[in-house]
Amino acid sequence: MKHLYVNIIKQKKFAFLSLLLLLFFMPAWAQEKTVTGRTTDASLNPLANVSVQVKGSNSGTVTDAAGQYSITVPSSSSILVFSYTGMQTQEIQVNDRTTIDVQMTVAADSLGEVVVIGYGTAKKSDLTGAVATVKAEKLLDRPVTDVSQALQGRVAGVDVSINTSAPGEPAKVRIRGNSSINSSLEPLYVVDGVIGVDATSLNPNDIASLEVLKDASSTAIYGARGANGVIIITTKRGIKGRTRISYDGYVSQNSLQRHLEALDANEFMQVYKLAYANTAKYDSIGYAEGKYVPVDPASLPNLFDANGNPLYNTNWESEVYKTSYSQSHQLTLQGGSDKSVYSASLGVLDQNGLMIESWFNRYSARFTMDNDVKKWLKIGGSLSLVQSKERMVSDANGGLNVSRMVIEALPILPVKYPDGTWAGNSDFPGMEGGSNPVNIAKNRYTLINKQHSLGNVYALFHITRDLDFRSDFGFDLNSQKNNFYSGRELSSLSANQRGVASINNWQRAYWQSENYLTWNKQINSNQRLTALVGLSWQKYSEEYSGASTSDFIDDYWAWHNLGAGTGQPGVGSSDYQWTMNSYFARLTYNIGGKYLFTATGRYDGSSKFGENNKYAFFPSVGAAWNISEENFLKDNPTISLLKVRASYGSTGNQEIGTYNSIQLLASGTTIFDGTRQPTVYRASFGNPDLKWERNNQFDAGLELGLFKNRINLTVDYYRKVTKDMLLAAPIAWTSGLESVFQNIGSVENKGFEFSLNTVNVNTKDFGWTTSIIASTNKSKILQLGKNNDDIYPGPWFLGQTNILRVGWPIGTFWGYEREGVWGTKDAAEAAKYNLQPGDLKWKDQNNDGKIDDADNVRLGQAFPKWTGDIVNTLNYKNFDFTFDIRFVLGVNTVANFKHSTQDRQAIANSLASVLDAWTPENQDSKIAEVRYYGAFYQTHIDSWWVENGAFVRGQNFVLGYTLPSALTDRWKIDRLRFYASAQNLFLITKYSGYDPEVTTFGGNLTQNQDFFPYPHPRVINLGVNLSF
Repeated sequence: MKHLYVNIIKQKKFAFLSLLLLLFFMPAWAQEKTVTGRTTDASLNPLANVSVQVKGSNSGTVTDAAGQYSITVPSSSSILVFSYTGMQTQEIQVNDRTTIDVQMTVAADSLGEVVVIGYGTAKKSDLTGAVATVKAEKLLDRPVTDVSQALQGRVAGVDVSINTSAPGEPAKVRIRGNSSINSSLEPLYVVDGVIGVDATSLNPNDIASLEVLKDASSTAIYGARGANGVIIITTKRGIKGRTRISYDGYVSQNSLQRHLEALDANEFMQVYKLAYANTAKYDSIGYAEGKYVPVDPASLPNLFDANGNPLYNTNWESEVYKTSYSQSHQLTLQGGSDKSVYSASLGVLDQNGLMIESWFNRYSARFTMDNDVKKWLKIGGSLSLVQSKERMVSDANGGLNVSRMVIEALPILPVKYPDGTWAGNSDFPGMEGGSNPVNIAKNRYTLINKQHSLGNVYALFHITRDLDFRSDFGFDLNSQKNNFYSGRELSSLSANQRGVASINNWQRAYWQSENYLTWNKQINSNQRLTALVGLSWQKYSEEYSGASTSDFIDDYWAWHNLGAGTGQPGVGSSDYQWTMNSYFARLTYNIGGKYLFTATGRYDGSSKFGENNKYAFFPSVGAAWNISEENFLKDNPTISLLKVRASYGSTGNQEIGTYNSIQLLASGTTIFDGTRQPTVYRASFGNPDLKWERNNQFDAGLELGLFKNRINLTVDYYRKVTKDMLLAAPIAWTSGLESVFQNIGSVENKGFEFSLNTVNVNTKDFGWTTSIIASTNKSKILQLGKNNDDIYPGPWFLGQTNILRVGWPIGTFWGYEREGVWGTKDAAEAAKYNLQPGDLKWKDQNNDGKIDDADNVRLGQAFPKWTGDIVNTLNYKNFDFTFDIRFVLGVNTVANFKHSTQDRQAIANSLASVLDAWTPENQDSKIAEVRYYGAFYQTHIDSWWVENGAFVRGQNFVLGYTLPSALTDRWKIDRLRFYASAQNLFLITKYSGYDPEVTTFGGNLTQNQDFFPYPHPRVINLGVNLSF
């Protein structure tokens, strides 16, 4: 009856009621107004998804990607509440303002921050494991080309070595040391749920956040693939509201940061003449027979003038390492409605290397969509497309290595003669052959073309209030084509190449299906239980085909017509695949936010392993105590956070050859009765007992926050023991093979990690924060086979450079101890070793009167005792300044290049340091007396090659300016920031090479071995960040 009455009144007196309503609400309308503004963090970076609410009402909004918001408030007395996970909630009265900008600060309860873990998310306060989070604004505070570079210096316990600066080449990432010898040590990358992604092809500008899982409590959910740590990458997604557009771009200049001084033309001739003169001492018979006759300059009028002076004085370093310029552009769109959000991005990278003719181009596109179809159903997906092309200047050894020939090419030669022909070392008689480095860079190269597709689709079902089911299907597809050509005029140390061409193709495909249930039950006000159970299927396949040939009549065809080569062709192909079936579960129990327990398990089956060990179980447990949540500490004005945690568990490493567990046959050809016949032979023995390498890891951590979390300290101790390590066990030679893979090794890694973050100053106009990370790791080999015999894993470089010995760390350098050079007063003693004054003096460790392998000793270690990073960020009004200092201590680097640039002379050019070689007047030198190499010279890895590899690097310096919002609002721009930065600004080190952070040879154990790598540049960037 009441409803009927109201309806009648509305029908008959509509105009009258409307007038009354208008008069009633008119005062409110008179006070209502719109407030806009921007939210930023302590570094004035925009904060998206900050909640902006009118206090005491349901009216609210969230900030967009540029930190902008717009909200209607009832009156000037309204109070706006700004809240953001991990930040201090702020309440601000509107008063007469229409623009309110807010700088958010770290909250005392920052443990409420949500982090991504395997198959879900969790509050940081609920974690029992070692998980580090890096947000995009910290990850990308300097221009980088891939994820691994962005990670350097950001997380304690994560060692990122940028060993080469060749365009497009990734860094080497190690989490908590080296836990294997023959298996891969790279961490597992998970991108938006897709496991095992090649993250080097991911555009780093698409990243929203990155989590590093370091201990077993965190990584055991990935079981057999989690032994090396896990890096979870979450990409940018759509946001609700109008479409937001952002642009990020920069241009950069690359220049050589350090220089190696080689002999100039006159110095070379001085050393050359002295070397030949000294051969009378070291080979008197050969000298008397006229075996050593230096070249008469008069016989080479194209290189010397009438007075015997060189016509040319070429600085090959300046000819090869040129200042270069690169650029990057990124356009991102984000938007959506209340039910559906989307994002799209386009990226272009044009990177030119420090070395001439080296470059890398990448084009990327990424699309995401998330849709709340029903209250009980959410679907979404992502697709990333990347195409890249790299011109890799050949990194061959010998006289075709560009970096080597920068030092060893003769300074008396031009790049080209006046008639246009290339000059080379062989133009000067008696020299070791080798083309000049400019010729090599231009005419020996590989074009690497890659196409990469990465994506996933998912459906999330809200079955009940507490129970969710998620089904996720992902893929990672890539193809690669390498086209190689080495020109006809190039020569190696002794032979003319006459043109060599090859084409190699790879097709790789990874597919996965993940299905799991998540039950999140709030039992009562004091207890919460979360359970996860699921199953996973993964499959990887790879196809390869390749062909090569040589001996071309000219360079016209290169690889475009392999049939033009007259040399013996080489053809090969392969096809392999592996699959995994897995079951996983996790249980977390939270009692009042104080007592936390986690148990995880994964049961993995892999086709890679032996018939008797296809499946294995990888469990973990963890516990934590939030002491600061206890009543006796909860309101303490000094201690705002105190948490202790511990975990123990197992993970596996399945990154071995796909068919190592089974017996393999190989095909080939042989000559029989004068004709080539096909053959089949045994290539390897099978091992049905082959199984995973297993890492058992213990972790204990402390998290401390002081003075409302203005000071935050995290300390972790870990001990990780790898058991069942795969080693090549020797077998009887009568088998026709040398070894078979067995699980017979063990290694230990243990260490500490420290992370300190402080808010030093935080005022309206000025802010200053500091972040310090440091970590130490010590490895020790526990077992090497049944008899614990030493293993020399290589590389062999004039002696075994590395040794694996029980009780010693992985990466131990091994060689002779150089005491100096035999002096004239030691002539009698030197004669006992068939040596004389001027020869190298190595220590006879066992006093047996000879120098051989028995005199090798431990010389140093390839992996550092300490690594760390210190970052300071200062903000004054609209200016921001960041400086980042990286340090690496307690490490050695082998200067392998001393073999050919110091230990021998007069066969190629040398470093200028040979001017300080031993002479009767200079007997304190550690460089032997110069002589023509054919008259006896000594070279071997020794303590003179193994140098102190510690360094302090000016990693990154950034100065930025953000235009005031009063100005950008006038232009309808959300944010406009300009910045300039410098990377690798300075390097403090005692190392004599270009850079102590280096590796030249492939493999797990070749870190810090320097035989002419691609040097690191100093990079200057000018960039802009724009959003509207």
